[in-house]
Amino acid sequence: MKSPLLVSFRALMAAVLALGLAACASGGAKKAQAGGYDRLMSAAEAEVSAGRIESALASFNEAAKVDPTRKEPWVRSAQLQFDAGNYGRAIVAAEEVLKRDPTDMVADSVLTVSGLRVAAQSLKRLQGSGALASETARREAEQLRATMIATMGNDFVVGDLVPKPKPKPRSTRGTRRAAPAAATATSGSASDTAERNPFD
Repeated sequence: MKSPLLVSFRALMAAVLALGLAACASGGAKKAQAGGYDRLMSAAEAEVSAGRIESALASFNEAAKVDPTRKEPWVRSAQLQFDAGNYGRAIVAAEEVLKRDPTDMVADSVLTVSGLRVAAQSLKRLQGSGALASETARREAEQLRATMIATMGNDFVVGDLVPKPKPKPRSTRGTRRAAPAAATATSGSASDTAERNPFD
């Protein structure tokens, strides 16, 4: 009959062996994971170089699944989506980057500029449909303009975000224009006429 001490020793050795094999397997899995990630990133960059953006985006997406802690696949996806004009998708990818690295300047820039472009597109669409005629919509547009000026500077935002109605053209029927000499005589010198707004 086997001694209980021998049985316990064998059970302990089996457990140690199992743990050792598990550790080796997980180390190998991590190496395989790293190799898969690097392979996917290289393949994605090759697709970008070849101009196959959709295929590159799919490879970056797979790389992000293989190593969810890495920001690089999301940075490249954000850049490619932005360049393609897919601002909503660029925003989503940039937010994924910022979850992993809140100080990433590329993601922050993509997020900001994409958001501004989405806002500008929305305002144009609303303006075209006449929806900006409401006081609430106009107030929101003015707040956006103020934020853009505060962020980007006054030179960035030129003119009104919401255009003012154009004045109605004056009717020229039934009225006669005064002779140029008469206009000069009534208004003063020729230099005064040149400085005055002709529509006053």
